[in-house]
Amino acid sequence: MVLSELLDRLFPLGHRIDQRDDVLTGTASTALGEVTVIGTANRLEVGVDHALALAATVIASTRAHPQRPIVMLVDTAGQRLSRRDELLGINGYFAHLAKALDLARRRGAALVSLVYGESVSGGFLSFGLMADAVYALPEAQVRVMDLRAMARVTKQPLEKLQALSQSSPVFAPGVENYVAMGAVRAIWRGDLARALIDALQAPREGDTRRALGAQRGGRTLAADVSAMVAAGDA
Repeated sequence: MVLSELLDRLFPLGHRIDQRDDVLTGTASTALGEVTVIGTANRLEVGVDHALALAATVIASTRAHPQRPIVMLVDTAGQRLSRRDELLGINGYFAHLAKALDLARRRGAALVSLVYGESVSGGFLSFGLMADAVYALPEAQVRVMDLRAMARVTKQPLEKLQALSQSSPVFAPGVENYVAMGAVRAIWRGDLARALIDALQAPREGDTRRALGAQRGGRTLAADVSAMVAAGDA
């Protein structure tokens, strides 16, 4: 879905969103009131300057309207792999963005992400995945690591990982697999404005991804193992 159509369907009451260097910042009107909007477009590879711009919008929203919801629109091919960004310490800029979002949450803002394009690697982990709940459109592409990259990192044959991806969502890209794992709460179809309102009104129950993954059969051990660790039994 093209961005202009997405914005009109999500915010039929109006929006004032600026797109600069494929970073989205601004506000929009909903039936529940104003929301702050941040995001990325055109499969942006998120670099230090983009992370700073996103964090600045979050901090300004938190300062002026501590409980105003923040909606994150995600279309990123991952972090920018450039010499400049690495020398500047891109991990620190991503941590700054993540901490800004955590501050907004602790001050009462609901955080909702919608993956409408791609969501890959660090560009997603420090941004969209920081939400209270992540949603996606049916055509979205979600993957933390390509299987070829995973093979290089784990030293496992690509063919083995490809075979595992047929039976285990943990190894497989695709939005349906991330729904099964609980990382994506649900796929939005039809009335997107209504879906957003429902998401903003949903109870904030903490991190439910492990429980959802167990219920949906995508991550069968994560919830039990984390409970054992928390109880000191592991």
